[in-house]
Amino acid sequence: MACDVAQHSQRARRVHGTGVVEAVDAELKQVVIDHEDIPGVMPAMSMSFDIGDPRLLETLAPGQRIEFTLELRQQSLRIVAATVLEEAGVAGRSGGAEPAGFARAVAEAQPAPDFTLIDQSGQPVSLASLRGHVLLLDFVYTHCPGPCPILTGTHVAVQRALPSELAEKVRFVSISLDPARDTPEAMRQYATARGADLAHWSFLTGAPEAVAGVLERYGVGAKPGANGEIEHLVITYLIDAQGRIARRFAGLEHRSETLVAALAAVDRQP
Repeated sequence: MACDVAQHSQRARRVHGTGVVEAVDAELKQVVIDHEDIPGVMPAMSMSFDIGDPRLLETLAPGQRIEFTLELRQQSLRIVAATVLEEAGVAGRSGGAEPAGFARAVAEAQPAPDFTLIDQSGQPVSLASLRGHVLLLDFVYTHCPGPCPILTGTHVAVQRALPSELAEKVRFVSISLDPARDTPEAMRQYATARGADLAHWSFLTGAPEAVAGVLERYGVGAKPGANGEIEHLVITYLIDAQGRIARRFAGLEHRSETLVAALAAVDRQP
């Protein structure tokens, strides 16, 4: 089942998939693939993946049809090998829509786009209301077949590892990619099941049009798939106390201690 992706065993499992490359980002070490169904892992969808060997990125280009090997671990979904079946020019399932990619993601040092949404208790939360805190902001949906629970699990580990003085200065924010189904209660259940401390963590949803505007401004994208999944980029923003994007973390392969160190470094900045 899809939940096998997030099992507690650290032993890697490898599966094979086929799809069309939509975007390659060498700086962020990411590739976006419009892939076919991967039985027992995830349905056909467009998704960003971590790349194990950066040299692999040199062989990939948008439009290629590829066969790839996906390595599954507790905290990662990593492509470790790929073979080009057809060169660029093959159309993906998007039917001519603009391919997904990280080009629209807010750049570091830019102001974080504002938002006002509803948290897991039904209370309004805005970016302005969190000013003065360092934020770790991500995007999830409660019925996600793999990457979202992994991302939330990593951030729970970060929350638990923060020294007490730093913990008081840090807030976590998770914005729904599927507000039609992610009610405040659904978000609360998702958060509680994964051990998030809701005293310092806001799981946000709201009217679909309001959430869509936030996702657009942050460059995340959220396109419904044929099987009820949400196609999106996996990206986390670290926002400083003045409301600026301090760091961007693409994909899933960020150790909790790396994120703790990054939060501490941003907190120390004037």
